[in-house]
Amino acid sequence: MAFGGAGYALSYPLVRDLSKILDGCIMRYPYLYGSDHILQSCISELGVSLTTNPGFHQLDLRGDISGFLSAHPLSPVLSFHHLDAIDPTFPDMTQDAALRHLMEAAKVDHSRILQQTVCYDHNRSLTYSISWGYTVHIYERLHAPGYLHMPYQTFQPWNDAGNPQFMFNVRQVSDNPCEAPHVFFFGHVEHTNVSDYVTTTYVRKAARGLPACDNNSADSISQIVVLSPIQPFKWVNS
Repeated sequence: MAFGGAGYALSYPLVRDLSKILDGCIMRYPYLYGSDHILQSCISELGVSLTTNPGFHQLDLRGDISGFLSAHPLSPVLSFHHLDAIDPTFPDMTQDAALRHLMEAAKVDHSRILQQTVCYDHNRSLTYSISWGYTVHIYERLHAPGYLHMPYQTFQPWNDAGNPQFMFNVRQVSDNPCEAPHVFFFGHVEHTNVSDYVTTTYVRKAARGLPACDNNSADSISQIVVLSPIQPFKWVNS
């Protein structure tokens, strides 16, 4: 079922048919908790199943979710829920200021925000995992994209009752210098009307505090600049 906190989208034909049965359907499910559960039951009576969209975020997590957001799937970000239960998305900021900071990049190219890109420096054996408008992670070893698509578990589960704790695979936080990333957070974005590119800058907030992986240190890097073609999302009428 879709959760009301993260939100969901209903097509016009579905809403039209749902409106015809909704009153009676509500009476049939008085024992269900929550309007989203009732709505799911009513929609199932119409033979419609859920199509998941990874842009809706229920965020049944606690603590530092930077490792989760830094491995966002290639899907436009649509919503966040439970922001009161997580740390500010940027360090040294209030939650309100952190969200406003994230929106600075989103205002320039909202379709690209948090989209993950993996790049390699083969000469230095470095891997760059870019979550556009949010973070850059540098690894002192070449890692496959499939490995980096798994969120780095900087966060905690919503509660201890779940088994498994998450409905997705995670990478455990590690003190292995070949697995632990150097983390850079979004600093500012630049775009001019005469340019077809947008520049985002990411800065290191804290030292990683680990030795180098195979003497391949990235400690000297203090800032990352990412140049991206500006490609605003365009709605297409069918």
